[in-house]
Amino acid sequence: MENKTSLPRHTPRNVNYVHAAEIMAAGFNTRLAVWLTEHVGTMWTAYAFAIIATIGLLGILNLLSPIVVLLVAWLSQTFIQLVLLPIIMVGQNVLGRKSELQADEAYATTMKSYADIEAVMKHLDDLDEKIFALEQLIKQQTDSILAIVQESAKDTIPRV
Repeated sequence: MENKTSLPRHTPRNVNYVHAAEIMAAGFNTRLAVWLTEHVGTMWTAYAFAIIATIGLLGILNLLSPIVVLLVAWLSQTFIQLVLLPIIMVGQNVLGRKSELQADEAYATTMKSYADIEAVMKHLDDLDEKIFALEQLIKQQTDSILAIVQESAKDTIPRV
Protein backbone atom coordinates (compact mmCIF):
# COMPACT_ATOMS: atom_id res chain seq x y z
CA MET A 1 0.00 0.00 0.00
CA GLU A 2 1.44 3.34 -0.97
CA ASN A 3 1.46 6.28 1.44
CA LYS A 4 -0.64 9.01 -0.19
CA THR A 5 -0.22 11.62 2.54
CA SER A 6 1.74 14.81 2.10
CA LEU A 7 4.25 13.91 4.82
CA PRO A 8 7.71 12.92 3.58
CA ARG A 9 8.87 9.38 4.25
CA HIS A 10 10.58 9.03 7.62
CA THR A 11 13.44 6.64 8.18
CA PRO A 12 14.14 6.14 11.90
CA ARG A 13 17.69 6.87 13.00
CA ASN A 14 19.69 6.18 16.13
CA VAL A 15 20.11 9.63 17.67
CA ASN A 16 22.85 8.31 19.97
CA TYR A 17 25.11 8.06 16.91
CA VAL A 18 23.97 11.44 15.61
CA HIS A 19 24.71 13.12 18.95
CA ALA A 20 28.09 11.39 19.30
CA ALA A 21 29.00 12.53 15.78
CA GLU A 22 27.98 16.11 16.63
CA ILE A 23 30.21 16.08 19.73
CA MET A 24 33.13 14.60 17.78
CA ALA A 25 32.70 17.22 15.05
CA ALA A 26 32.55 20.02 17.61
CA GLY A 27 35.56 22.08 18.58
CA PHE A 28 37.87 21.71 21.54
CA ASN A 29 35.79 24.04 23.74
CA THR A 30 32.66 21.97 23.29
CA ARG A 31 34.42 18.68 23.93
CA LEU A 32 36.09 20.13 27.05
CA ALA A 33 32.76 21.43 28.34
CA VAL A 34 31.12 18.03 27.81
CA TRP A 35 34.02 16.22 29.46
CA LEU A 36 33.97 18.55 32.49
CA THR A 37 30.19 18.35 32.79
CA GLU A 38 30.28 14.57 32.71
CA HIS A 39 33.12 14.38 35.26
CA VAL A 40 32.16 17.15 37.68
CA GLY A 41 28.90 15.38 38.43
CA THR A 42 30.66 12.47 40.15
CA MET A 43 31.28 11.48 43.74
CA TRP A 44 35.04 11.96 43.22
CA THR A 45 34.42 15.64 42.54
CA ALA A 46 32.25 15.80 45.66
CA TYR A 47 35.12 14.27 47.64
CA ALA A 48 37.56 16.81 46.17
CA PHE A 49 35.25 19.69 47.09
CA ALA A 50 34.87 18.24 50.59
CA ILE A 51 38.68 18.23 50.94
CA ILE A 52 38.84 21.86 49.76
CA ALA A 53 36.14 22.78 52.28
CA THR A 54 38.03 20.96 55.05
CA ILE A 55 41.25 22.79 54.15
CA GLY A 56 39.27 26.04 54.27
CA LEU A 57 38.00 25.13 57.74
CA LEU A 58 41.52 24.38 58.94
CA GLY A 59 42.59 27.76 57.59
CA ILE A 60 39.78 29.54 59.45
CA LEU A 61 40.89 27.79 62.66
CA ASN A 62 44.41 29.20 62.06
CA LEU A 63 45.88 25.71 61.70
CA LEU A 64 47.26 26.54 58.25
CA SER A 65 49.27 29.44 56.92
CA PRO A 66 47.41 32.51 55.64
CA ILE A 67 48.61 31.90 52.08
CA VAL A 68 46.93 28.48 52.07
CA VAL A 69 43.70 30.09 53.34
CA LEU A 70 43.84 32.66 50.54
CA LEU A 71 44.55 30.02 47.89
CA VAL A 72 41.66 27.84 49.09
CA ALA A 73 39.35 30.86 49.20
CA TRP A 74 40.38 31.85 45.68
CA LEU A 75 39.96 28.28 44.42
CA SER A 76 36.54 27.72 45.97
CA GLN A 77 35.04 31.19 45.60
CA THR A 78 36.54 32.41 42.36
CA PHE A 79 37.74 29.59 40.19
CA ILE A 80 35.10 26.97 40.87
CA GLN A 81 32.16 29.37 40.90
CA LEU A 82 33.15 31.80 38.16
CA VAL A 83 34.98 29.51 35.76
CA LEU A 84 33.57 26.03 36.23
CA LEU A 85 29.90 27.06 36.36
CA PRO A 86 29.74 28.54 32.81
CA ILE A 87 31.69 25.57 31.45
CA ILE A 88 29.20 23.19 33.04
CA MET A 89 26.32 25.20 31.60
CA VAL A 90 27.81 24.88 28.09
CA GLY A 91 28.26 21.16 28.65
CA GLN A 92 24.65 20.82 29.77
CA ASN A 93 23.49 22.63 26.65
CA VAL A 94 25.49 20.28 24.45
CA LEU A 95 24.29 17.21 26.34
CA GLY A 96 20.73 18.59 26.26
CA ARG A 97 20.96 18.49 22.48
CA LYS A 98 20.64 14.70 22.73
CA SER A 99 17.25 15.12 24.40
CA GLU A 100 16.22 17.49 21.61
CA LEU A 101 17.30 14.96 18.99
CA GLN A 102 15.39 12.21 20.79
CA ALA A 103 12.27 14.37 21.01
CA ASP A 104 12.49 15.30 17.31
CA GLU A 105 12.96 11.65 16.36
CA ALA A 106 10.03 10.56 18.52
CA TYR A 107 7.86 13.28 16.96
CA ALA A 108 8.82 12.32 13.41
CA THR A 109 8.19 8.65 14.14
CA THR A 110 4.83 9.45 15.72
CA MET A 111 3.77 11.58 12.77
CA LYS A 112 4.84 8.83 10.35
CA SER A 113 2.86 6.28 12.36
CA TYR A 114 -0.13 8.62 12.38
CA ALA A 115 0.07 9.03 8.61
CA ASP A 116 0.33 5.26 8.17
CA ILE A 117 -2.67 4.69 10.44
CA GLU A 118 -4.66 7.29 8.51
CA ALA A 119 -3.79 5.53 5.24
CA VAL A 120 -4.78 2.14 6.67
CA MET A 121 -8.06 3.57 7.98
CA LYS A 122 -8.84 5.11 4.58
CA HIS A 123 -8.05 1.82 2.90
CA LEU A 124 -10.31 -0.04 5.34
CA ASP A 125 -13.12 2.49 4.74
CA ASP A 126 -12.77 1.92 1.00
CA LEU A 127 -12.88 -1.83 1.54
CA ASP A 128 -15.97 -1.46 3.75
CA GLU A 129 -17.74 0.41 0.95
CA LYS A 130 -16.80 -2.27 -1.59
CA ILE A 131 -17.89 -5.07 0.76
CA PHE A 132 -21.21 -3.31 1.37
CA ALA A 133 -21.74 -2.92 -2.38
CA LEU A 134 -20.93 -6.61 -2.91
CA GLU A 135 -23.33 -7.58 -0.11
CA GLN A 136 -26.08 -5.56 -1.78
CA LEU A 137 -25.32 -7.19 -5.14
CA ILE A 138 -25.30 -10.68 -3.59
CA LYS A 139 -28.62 -9.92 -1.83
CA GLN A 140 -30.17 -8.73 -5.11
CA GLN A 141 -28.88 -11.79 -6.95
CA THR A 142 -30.06 -14.12 -4.16
CA ASP A 143 -33.50 -12.49 -4.19
CA SER A 144 -33.65 -12.82 -8.00
CA ILE A 145 -32.62 -16.48 -7.83
CA LEU A 146 -35.19 -17.18 -5.11
CA ALA A 147 -37.88 -15.45 -7.16
CA ILE A 148 -36.94 -17.52 -10.21
CA VAL A 149 -36.89 -20.72 -8.19
CA GLN A 150 -40.27 -19.93 -6.63
CA GLU A 151 -41.74 -19.13 -10.06
CA SER A 152 -40.41 -22.30 -11.55
CA ALA A 153 -41.64 -24.26 -8.53
CA LYS A 154 -45.14 -22.89 -9.08
CA ASP A 155 -44.97 -23.90 -12.72
CA THR A 156 -43.71 -27.44 -12.10
CA ILE A 157 -45.92 -28.44 -9.20
CA PRO A 158 -49.13 -30.01 -10.50
CA ARG A 159 -52.32 -28.44 -9.24
CA VAL A 160 -54.80 -30.66 -7.74
